[in-house]
Amino acid sequence: MDKLEFLIPIYNEESCLDHLMDRLDAIKQDFTDVDLHVLFINDGSNDKSLEILVSYTQKFDYVRLIDLSRNFGHQFALTAGLDHCEADYVCIIDGDLQDPPELVKDFYNRAKQGLFNVVYGQRSARAGESYFKKKSASFFYKFISAMCKTEIPRDTGDFRLIDKKVLTSLRSMKESHRFIRGMVPWLGFKSEAFQYDRDARFAGETKYTLSKMLRFAMDGIFSFSRKPLRVASYLGILVAFLGFLGMAYMIYLKLFTKDVVEGITVVLTSIATLGGVQLLMLGILGEYIGRIFEQSKNRPLYIIDKIYDGRKDFNKRIADD
Repeated sequence: MDKLEFLIPIYNEESCLDHLMDRLDAIKQDFTDVDLHVLFINDGSNDKSLEILVSYTQKFDYVRLIDLSRNFGHQFALTAGLDHCEADYVCIIDGDLQDPPELVKDFYNRAKQGLFNVVYGQRSARAGESYFKKKSASFFYKFISAMCKTEIPRDTGDFRLIDKKVLTSLRSMKESHRFIRGMVPWLGFKSEAFQYDRDARFAGETKYTLSKMLRFAMDGIFSFSRKPLRVASYLGILVAFLGFLGMAYMIYLKLFTKDVVEGITVVLTSIATLGGVQLLMLGILGEYIGRIFEQSKNRPLYIIDKIYDGRKDFNKRIADD
C-alpha cells in the first residue's frame, strides 16, 4: 500500500484549522487505498494555531507537526515539509481550504493510472477573489511565461500531488529564493493538470499582501530568467538610436531653418532619460547580485524549533501506561 502524506503550511489559520482537520480525518477514514498521513508546518504563527496543531498530534497518531523558530515565509515552510516528508506521494495544499483536500483521491488515481509524477490543480474558477487579484494573477502568468524558458502552467498554485522521484529531486535544489511552482515543472517529470473550481477562503484573510505578491513575482522572474539583464542592451540601443535621431534633427534645424532648440532643454532631457535608464538597470543588476549574495552566505533555509510526532508521542504514552 502506498503511503501518502498531506503537506500543509500554516500561518495564523486558527479559524480554519478545526474544519480542515475534520475534512482530513473524513478523508482518512474514507480513502482506504493508501496509508494517509498529515504533516503540518507552523510558520511562526502568533495566534493559537500552534496550540491547536499540537493537540492534533496528541489526538491523531497519523499527524505530525514541524514548528519553525519564526516566520520564514510560505515557500520556506513548504521546503521544510518537503525535507521531512516520509511518503511515496506528497499532496501540497494550503490550510485556508480554498483548495479542496478531497481532490487528493482524484490526484492519486490520475497519477497511478497515467503514470504521472505530478498532478497539479489548475483553477477553472476562483471564488471569493477580487477583480484586481484575478487580473494581476492572469497578467503575472502571461508575463512569466514570456520571460522564462520553463513552461509554468497558468492558473496554478502550489496545490499538487508529487511522487517520491519528484520529492527527492526537489530536496536537492537549495536555492535561497524559492519559487516551487516553477521548480517542479523545471524538473521536467511527466505531469498532468486537473481542472477544479477554487473555493473562497473558509475564514480569515489572505496572508499574501500586495508587497508579498510583488516579491513572490520577482522571485519567480529573477530565479528562472536572464531576460531582464538583456533589457540593458535593448535600452542602450534604443537610447542611442533616439539620440542619433535627435542630433540629426537639431543639425537639420541649424542648417536649414531659423529655429534652434534651446540647449538647456536638450541637456536636461538627455540627463533625465539616461539617468532613468541607468537607475533602472542598476536596480535589475542589484536584484541578481543580491540573490548571489544571499546564496553565497549558505545559511539554512529554515530553522526548526520542535517536531511533534503523533506516532512517537502515542507510542511513548503507551509505554508510560
